Amino acid sequence: MVSAPEFVNRKDQLISDMIHSTIAKKRWLRIIPVVFITYSLAYLDRANFGFATAGGMAHDLNITPAISSLLSALFFLGYFFFQIPGALYAANKSAKRLIFWSLILWGALAAATGMVSNVNLLIGIRFMLGVVESAVMPAMLIFLSRWFTKSERSRANTFLILGNPVTILWMSIVSGYLVKSLGWREMFIIEGLPAILWAFFWWRLIENRPREAKWLTPEEKDALEEQLRLEQVNIKPVRNYREAFRQRVVILLSLQYALWSIGVYGFVLWLPSIINAAPNSDLVTTGWLSAVPYLLAVIGMLVASHYSDKTLKRKIFVWPFLLIGAIAFYGSYLLGEDHFRISFVLLVIAGGAMYAPYGPFFAIIPEVLPENVSGGAMALINSFGALGSFLGAYLVGYFNGATGGFGASYIFMAGSLFLSAIITLVALKKVK
Repeated sequence: MVSAPEFVNRKDQLISDMIHSTIAKKRWLRIIPVVFITYSLAYLDRANFGFATAGGMAHDLNITPAISSLLSALFFLGYFFFQIPGALYAANKSAKRLIFWSLILWGALAAATGMVSNVNLLIGIRFMLGVVESAVMPAMLIFLSRWFTKSERSRANTFLILGNPVTILWMSIVSGYLVKSLGWREMFIIEGLPAILWAFFWWRLIENRPREAKWLTPEEKDALEEQLRLEQVNIKPVRNYREAFRQRVVILLSLQYALWSIGVYGFVLWLPSIINAAPNSDLVTTGWLSAVPYLLAVIGMLVASHYSDKTLKRKIFVWPFLLIGAIAFYGSYLLGEDHFRISFVLLVIAGGAMYAPYGPFFAIIPEVLPENVSGGAMALINSFGALGSFLGAYLVGYFNGATGGFGASYIFMAGSLFLSAIITLVALKKVK
């Protein structure tokens, strides 16, 4: 005779076994490549701005260093304001539909950047590009949380965010060649059109929830939905977004992610200019060298997410990497511009370390807050990340122009990452 608790445990084990065998393979092959490509295209259309700036756009449009910093940062201002509305729509209506229209609109805006003739129009386009792309990250995180279980979520998030460094890896090389061969205008147009075309692939290949997927059997749908439901059982209920946003962990992680993003986007948007200022450098060389940190980032992200899911620990795979990034930036500052090679190696380490924790980090909120509010909480955290990105993009450019060098920028990014590491420890004191 099997007791009730034993029967439940056996049922849970059967569900888990099914998910980690046939269903797992189907989901990873069907969903992850589409998600990866989609976010890659989003990142392409925001990160190529640095190459256009270094490749003649500033000269052609009479853009001063101060305006250049503002243009780099305006994207993130638009990104900041529309995170939560986008997350609410994705959570309550359709992430699939939201991302479909976002792809079309951001591709059109990115291509339009190559057609501008004055700074005022460029300011409007950069802001609207941020508005359109603001919904993508929270919508994707909500989408993945409905398809992947706790023991898979860090890796699923990592494959989403890998679209960031992998895109910059090849974009740095391709954009360098396009700007040199055709010009910055043609680069924007050529790199903007793929998002519009990809929108129709996204619509055809993706469904919002497992129960809508025609490529899963009824038994597989039930097993996956049941496993996701069981994971919600031990999470303390939270009534609404107001209550969720007042949670200590959400407030601290919002501040943490803002500081982290200062380092990331100060680095991403200004690395081409930093390398291009080195002796005997040109745009093609800049493109190749700019790609190196993102190769390390890809490796770091895969390793961190693998062991985070294997051990079901998150905190230990976040704060040490941020601390390493802070130390590397500070070391690059101490060496100065006269020791470019060693300084560049430290920048590579900083870039790789900043990216490595993304998968484990975005797995935290769905594990400490229930499904009804976790999407909004992730959007709030990501919106503060956008605010940090705005500050990082603007202030790093400002410091570079005001001081005539990059030392002050390194100190600023190092300090931001150091504080981010400390806040992680405080915020996740009760989290593994």
